[in-house]
Amino acid sequence: MKSRRFLPILPALTLLAMLGPVLAGLYGTVLPAFGHLPAAGETGPNLNAFRALFVWPGLADAARLSVTTGLLATAISLLIVMLITAGWSGTPAFRALERLLSPLLSVPHAAAAFGLAFLIAPSGWIARLFSPWLTGWDRPPDLLIVQDEWGLALTLGMITKEVPFLLLMTLAALGQADAGRSVTIAQALGYSRMTGWLKTVFPRVYAQIKLPIYVVLAYAMSVVDVAVILGPNTPPTLSVQIVKWMSDPDLAMRLQAAAAALVQLGLVIGVLAFWWCGERVVATLGRRWIAAGGRGRADRMISGVAMVLGTTSALMILLGITILATWSFAAQWSFPNALPDTFTLRSWMRHGPGTTDALIETAIIAITTTFIAITLTIGCLEAECRYNLKFGKIGTWLLYLPLLIPQIAFLPGLQTLFLNVGASVGRWPVIAAHLIFVLPYVFLSLADPFRAWDPRMGTIAAALGSSPDRILWRIRLPMLLRPILTAMAVGVAVSVGQYLATLLIGGGRVATLTTEALALASGGDRRAIGAYGLMQTGAALVPFALALLIPTLVWRNRKGLRHG
Repeated sequence: MKSRRFLPILPALTLLAMLGPVLAGLYGTVLPAFGHLPAAGETGPNLNAFRALFVWPGLADAARLSVTTGLLATAISLLIVMLITAGWSGTPAFRALERLLSPLLSVPHAAAAFGLAFLIAPSGWIARLFSPWLTGWDRPPDLLIVQDEWGLALTLGMITKEVPFLLLMTLAALGQADAGRSVTIAQALGYSRMTGWLKTVFPRVYAQIKLPIYVVLAYAMSVVDVAVILGPNTPPTLSVQIVKWMSDPDLAMRLQAAAAALVQLGLVIGVLAFWWCGERVVATLGRRWIAAGGRGRADRMISGVAMVLGTTSALMILLGITILATWSFAAQWSFPNALPDTFTLRSWMRHGPGTTDALIETAIIAITTTFIAITLTIGCLEAECRYNLKFGKIGTWLLYLPLLIPQIAFLPGLQTLFLNVGASVGRWPVIAAHLIFVLPYVFLSLADPFRAWDPRMGTIAAALGSSPDRILWRIRLPMLLRPILTAMAVGVAVSVGQYLATLLIGGGRVATLTTEALALASGGDRRAIGAYGLMQTGAALVPFALALLIPTLVWRNRKGLRHG
């Protein structure tokens, strides 16, 4: 009886848990942006914060960096994924690249950014491998590669991380696009493989992955941790500058930070609208291109370049993780030596207690958040099935809304509201903040497998006298063990990688692997960064390994359930 009363209202409670903090945070940002912050002795409304922001000399450059890096990273990532899929889907090479890229999706953005920085820096591994025999460098060159003023390193870092994500979204969409038969028919009409795919399959695939693309664009424009590591600092991107103002001892600077957060939100909305208009332009040009009937001539070269770029994206992350591990065990390592002179455990012995404490804190927050998220998700999906609830376009948009709104636009306001209601900084407020971002990813990961479960199993069990609750616990969930564990692994990885939510809501007092690694970024201690970055990567990858191993062990005598 309890489940009958509770399940119908669970979707509403889940939306409240996910969207309530976002709306409250936006409200808490709007008030100080218009001059109302009693803690700083300010009462509004007024426009003083905006006036102070608009006279800041770095505003134009900071806004430009946010827009250009976000647009470039999203467009290039999408182009690489679409060309790879068009030219290689269904081939052994594509399956190999898929196996290579998919695990890299779990690598936290900060760890990937640190690894990339250690690769491409003037004293990085790439320069060491080619020096001095090719470059002639006996010392690191005076080149501004990382943190360049145009944000090229930041754009490259975002591309290497977003290509795996968009590829995974594309693979999920291909199953609903009938790609195989469409390409076969197009080739029978004389079209090349890539041209046929782009003309017949791409429009349907893009419609399926439109919202994930918007998420990538909004995130790339407002990312903080990657921008701190790879982005410029004179001035930084607007989101990084907002964090600096929020950390200023002068509480009055929070008003300016709130005004900048609203400007950041406006930039994201404006660029999303620009992208939406671009979709219409591309659709019009695409229809003309399709009607022109060109069969494609340069497909082989283009598909080859796309495969090289996709493979390079994967190798960048893999080599980055390798260089993090190497630095964590390095003793003396002078330029231009390709490898350290000696290896030692000194860095791990020195930072071991700190990494262990941060790992424990990270695990507690990630596991607790993911458990809450998976419970809410299963409850919502079960209510959807039992009561025939429809999850339409509005529900999809609401699910993506916390990922579309920049974190920097509402987390400062949420922090202020937590303080105003007496919620002291600490672990539970951080868990509540992490849930905002973990819940959508967990829901999206589990929804399709849950809905695809064969309902005839439940019908047979009901005919034998099983209640709906018993069917859920004894039949449905055990058969969906692998998808559930995979969704939980996704949730843990998302939580492990959260930087801004942990920093702002935790008030700097909750030390996770991500916050500690970013705190070390300004010090430049590569050995310490390597240790924390490697631990952070392991914390995200281990749950995925367990998600593969546990079902294999549990269902080793039940072959039909191994791939449930």
